[in-house]
Amino acid sequence: MTNTMESLTRIIAEKKLYAVFQPILSLSTGVVIGYEALSRISEDGLFSSPEELFIAAKENHRLWELEQLARSISLKSAQRFMTPPISKKLFLNVNPHILQDDSFIRGFTKEFLTEYGISPKQVIFEITERNVISDMKSFKTIICHYKSQDYTIAIDDVGAGYSGLNLISDVDPTYIKIDMKLIRDIHVSPIKSAIVKGLVEFSKASGILLIAEGVETFEELDCVLHLGVQYAQGYLIQRPEREITPISSEVLDFIHNQNLKKNPQSVLPYSYQEVRHLAGPIEILSPKSTVFEAYHLLKLQKDSLGICILQDSKVEGILTREKLSLLLSGQYGFTLNQNKPLSQVMDKDFLSVEGSTPVNLVSSLAMERSQDKLYDFIVVEEKDHYFGVVTIKDLLEKSYEIELFKAKHQNPLTGLPGNLLIEQRLHELVKKEKEFFAYYLDIDHFKPFNDVYGFEKGDLAIRLLAELLSKELPSHQFIGHIGGDDFVILMDDPSCIHKMDQVVERFEHEILSFYTKEDRLRGYIHTENRNGFLEMFPLMTLTSVFVRSAPPKQLSLMEISELLAQKKAQEKKLKYKMFNAEESLA
Repeated sequence: MTNTMESLTRIIAEKKLYAVFQPILSLSTGVVIGYEALSRISEDGLFSSPEELFIAAKENHRLWELEQLARSISLKSAQRFMTPPISKKLFLNVNPHILQDDSFIRGFTKEFLTEYGISPKQVIFEITERNVISDMKSFKTIICHYKSQDYTIAIDDVGAGYSGLNLISDVDPTYIKIDMKLIRDIHVSPIKSAIVKGLVEFSKASGILLIAEGVETFEELDCVLHLGVQYAQGYLIQRPEREITPISSEVLDFIHNQNLKKNPQSVLPYSYQEVRHLAGPIEILSPKSTVFEAYHLLKLQKDSLGICILQDSKVEGILTREKLSLLLSGQYGFTLNQNKPLSQVMDKDFLSVEGSTPVNLVSSLAMERSQDKLYDFIVVEEKDHYFGVVTIKDLLEKSYEIELFKAKHQNPLTGLPGNLLIEQRLHELVKKEKEFFAYYLDIDHFKPFNDVYGFEKGDLAIRLLAELLSKELPSHQFIGHIGGDDFVILMDDPSCIHKMDQVVERFEHEILSFYTKEDRLRGYIHTENRNGFLEMFPLMTLTSVFVRSAPPKQLSLMEISELLAQKKAQEKKLKYKMFNAEESLA
C-alpha cells in the first residue's frame, strides 16, 4: 500500500476531518442567508490541503467514502445554525458523479436529514462548473429528482470553465456562484465588470440569484453591490471558521451606507428601521435669537420646514414656517414681533423621540397629536441632545415600506412574522443588552395527525395555535412563525411569562375537538411511521421551552439557538418515555 493510500485510509477510518463554515451575506439587507460547508484535515501529514486529499481520493476510488464522511461531519456541525430559531441554509459541495451515485440517492433522504433536525429546503447542493458531466440527460433526471424532494441547486465557480452557460441552461439552478477570478479586482477591470453586469441582467430575466465568491476588499464589495449582485461571500465578509460568529459591524455599516446611497428609501434590517436613520438636519437658532433672524434665515432656506431652538445642544422649542408666517401676518404682525426673542414665541410643546424609537411607533405618536400640530416635524434626540428632525412625509413613506416588507416576510398561513423578521427582532433584543426571554414552541405529533386527518385539518391546528398566541400575549410581545408547526416568541416583559402556560393549557384543551370521538377516548391514533410500520401516536400537545438572556451574561444569537434546540430535544425525549411507560402499564 502506498503512502498516499495509507494516509487516505487512516483519515477516512479515524474521521480526521472537521467542518468550517463561511457565511453568505445578502447585499441588500446585511443578513446571513446561509453558510458554505468546507472540510479541513485535522492532522498534519501527506496532504497539504483538502483539495489534494479529495484528488487523491478520486484517483484511488475512495471519493464516495470521503465525501460521505465530510457531509456527515458538516451536517452534525451545522445543526447549531440550521435549527430554529436561526434556520439558515447549508451550501454543500457535491461532485456531480457522486450526486448520481445510487448510494447517495438512497442515503441522502428526508429521513436521513431528520436525524440532524434539518429540512431538505435548507440544503443547497453546489455543483462545480469545472467537473465534466458526461451524460447530461441522466444528470438532468437526477437534478429533477432532488428538486422534487425540496433540495436546492447552485452552480459553483461560474466563469472558471468553458461550458457554464450550457450547464446553467440544463440544470436551471436557484443560485449561481460567480468565480472569484471574475471578482478579483473587478473595480479596476471594465471587462470583468461588464461580464458580471451581463450576469446581473441574466439574473433579473431568469430569476436565478447570484453569489459573488472571494470578495476580499471593500472596493470589490462596493462594485458587486452596485452592479446588482444579490449575495456575497469572501474573506472580507468572514473567513471560514469552525465557530459561527457575527459579521463585523464595519462590513454591515458599509453595506447599509452603500444601500442608502443606491436607494435612500431602501428597507433594511431591524436597526435601520429606527427613526434615527430617517433624521435630517434643520436650521438652528438660540432662544435669544430674534424673530427677524428666523424670518431672514427661512427666507434664504426656502425648502426648510422651520427652525429648532437649541440651548447647549438641547432642544428648547421649535418654530415651524407656518407658525412664523402667522406671527408676521396682518397689518402690524411684523412690526410687533420682529424683535421678540424666539424664547417668547417658540412652541415648547413639541414631539420629541429618541433615535432608537421604531419608525412605526413614531408614526403612531405623530398621528395622535392635535389637529393644529399634526403635520409639524418631529425632533429626534440622542441622549437628550439634538440629533435631527423627521417629517411626516418621510415617516409615512417609510412606514408604508416597512409594512410591505413585513407582508413579504410573513408566514402565508398565519400572517405572523417569518424567519427573517424573527432573526431581526432577536438581533434587536441582543443589541439592547437587556433581559429578554426566547420561547420555542412546536406541536407534538403534528405529522401523524396531518397524515391521518389531512393537510386542511393540519392547517387549522396551526392556525389555532397562532390565534391563541395572538389572543393571550400582549401586542407588544413578538410572535414569529418559523414554518410548519414551529413558533418563536420573544418577550422583553417578564410579567407576561405566565401567559405561555395559559396558551399551552388552552391549546391542549381545544385541540381535542379536532379528533374523532373514538380517537379522543383512546388517547392516540394509529398510522404508519417513517419506516412504513403501523405505530401508535399520542394526541397533539405542545412542547414549550425557553431561554433567558440578561446582562452580564447576555446570550448571542447562536447560543440562544443551541440552547433552545437542546431543551426541545430533552423535552421531546421525556414526553416520548412517559407515553411509552403509560402504554406499557395500560
